[in-house]
Amino acid sequence: MNPSVSETTDADREFGAREIDEIVDTFEFLEEWDQRYQYLIELGEKLAPLPAEWKTEENWVKPCMSTVHVCAENVVGSPGTIRFRGDCDTSIIKGVLALLIDLLSHRTLEQIRRLDVDGLFKRLRLEDHLSPSRHVGIYAIVDKMIERAESVSGLKSVRH
Repeated sequence: MNPSVSETTDADREFGAREIDEIVDTFEFLEEWDQRYQYLIELGEKLAPLPAEWKTEENWVKPCMSTVHVCAENVVGSPGTIRFRGDCDTSIIKGVLALLIDLLSHRTLEQIRRLDVDGLFKRLRLEDHLSPSRHVGIYAIVDKMIERAESVSGLKSVRH
């Protein structure tokens, strides 16, 4: 999903890595999985509701067990910058969605593609605490976010 390291600038790596480090630090501060689970639920509760008209087929994350919708839009006054919105019917996945929306919003398509979301999930050890099908769903959310970003950017998908 991510381009080779040689295509990523130091600024891209540093910017994304710093934010990922902050997320991981927050999770490490919460030592028990129950505390982390509660933190994710609280993140999800803060996510603004997605208007019904945005809960469309094209915004639906089909491989996810939960009902998840995610959409992207260009940020007015900031050419090339994308913001995400989304919603989910289960609290834990809604929390992960909120975390991803926060991490991936207000970036360009290329920055979104270059973020090491795989590394984030590994460092958070989500696979240790979520069922395999939920884990697959989380990656499907990331793929849908990239697809929606490509759509609003008018660029074709470039998979690596």
